[in-house]
Amino acid sequence: MSTKILLALTLAATACATQAQTLRIGLAEDPDVLDPTLARSFVSRIVFSSLCDKLVDIDEKLNIVPQLATSYSWSADNKALTLKLRSGVTFHDGEKFDAAAVKFNIDRHKTLAGSNRRGELAPVTTVDVIDDSTVKINLSAPFSPLLSVLADRAGMMVSPKAAQAAPTNFGTRPVCSGPFKFTERVAQDRIVLERYAGYWDKANIHFDKVVFQPIVDATVRLANLRSGQLDFIERVAPSDIASIKADKKLGFSRITELGYQGITINTGKSDQAQKNPLGRDPRVREAFELSLDRAGIVQVAMDGEATPGNQWVPPANSFYAKNVPIPKRDITRAKQLLKEAGVPNPVFTLMTPTTSDAQRVAQVVQAMAKEAGFDVKIQSTEFATSLNLADKGQFDAYVLAWSGRADPDGNLFSFYGCKQPLNYSGECRPQWDELLNRSRNTLDTAGRIKVFATLAAEADKVKPVVYLFHRNWLWAYNKKITGMRTVPDGLVRIQGLRM
Repeated sequence: MSTKILLALTLAATACATQAQTLRIGLAEDPDVLDPTLARSFVSRIVFSSLCDKLVDIDEKLNIVPQLATSYSWSADNKALTLKLRSGVTFHDGEKFDAAAVKFNIDRHKTLAGSNRRGELAPVTTVDVIDDSTVKINLSAPFSPLLSVLADRAGMMVSPKAAQAAPTNFGTRPVCSGPFKFTERVAQDRIVLERYAGYWDKANIHFDKVVFQPIVDATVRLANLRSGQLDFIERVAPSDIASIKADKKLGFSRITELGYQGITINTGKSDQAQKNPLGRDPRVREAFELSLDRAGIVQVAMDGEATPGNQWVPPANSFYAKNVPIPKRDITRAKQLLKEAGVPNPVFTLMTPTTSDAQRVAQVVQAMAKEAGFDVKIQSTEFATSLNLADKGQFDAYVLAWSGRADPDGNLFSFYGCKQPLNYSGECRPQWDELLNRSRNTLDTAGRIKVFATLAAEADKVKPVVYLFHRNWLWAYNKKITGMRTVPDGLVRIQGLRM
């Protein structure tokens, strides 16, 4: 072989190796608004993992690790957190990331109309810019979940210049500081991100483009993965695990989630809560819970790929309230409670997202509750629409999964606090607010466990949420992908991934 031919072949091989690579990810839903301050869906967090860096992150063991902040320190009274920031970081519009940008972002999270981060950052009073690379977050009282809060959307940094230029529609063209920048979005079809050349950790980024495609049906998502139209899919149907493991071209990962699958009941929002027997009377809610067999739901709806539970954290979690164990199914007692409540055959509508797993859960719940006398009407609703209806209190009961947070406060405060953004049930009890705040201000684990035990007992009497189980995150992907990390928050870290 001549030197010229060998050189041509070498150049061709090099060109192939360096050609633009696209990572195509299949999502179970279409994300809501791509603004870290306003967003509330799990799938938006998956997109944000590529789009928006955070002050800190969590690792596989839920340890806090650096991202945009390289180190942190607490004041002696635990009422101030000082962060040292990474130098040389820019936003996708070329603007500099510094302490002033951190102050802007945290203030924005706290004050922007419709913010879903306000409750997460409620104890933050002010943010001081010490110098360009040092920022101090001041608190009204010690706040144990703060670092875990900053490891999620409340810690995501957007360009102050871009956010100020588009105060009401920033989410339609977000500008962050992550490894990829926003290119386009077609609702219900795709979100396209392109590699940001100025990324501070660009040596660990090995794709030129990431395309997210919402495909509600898990069977169709898998078919697209098998055909090569997708490279990665989240929330595989449990019934497909065996065939995925048997496919030599596919990889599979399982991670136990931090959150829960439950049914939120409208107990206080709008007139609809009082028109519906489930929302009106706690005895009816107790009867509904007693009509359900959680282990049976897990087996039938999830093919065993979940852990039955009745609280905001799994039974194995150190913060689980052992004083409120999982109740056994009791149809006789359920019927008795309905008779006492004067509604032996209550009728209510169960709103459910159109995702495959939510649909299965709703159908199993419908069949089980029927044995106690309930007539459950299933209302299948596109996910973003279902969130909007929940916001307005236009529902009876709602099959809602929460992806969970490293600290249990993230599974509780915004759902149980009075007037908090995710309090879809509308239940507002000052004594619960007091317990929630006490759990935040208590720094020792044993003290927090006691507070959660009290709150669990109180919530069990009212049942604004009937918790069902804690899912396993199930992923499938092209086996050529390497560097996959399985962090319990269920988010895909692009850093280190390569094909």
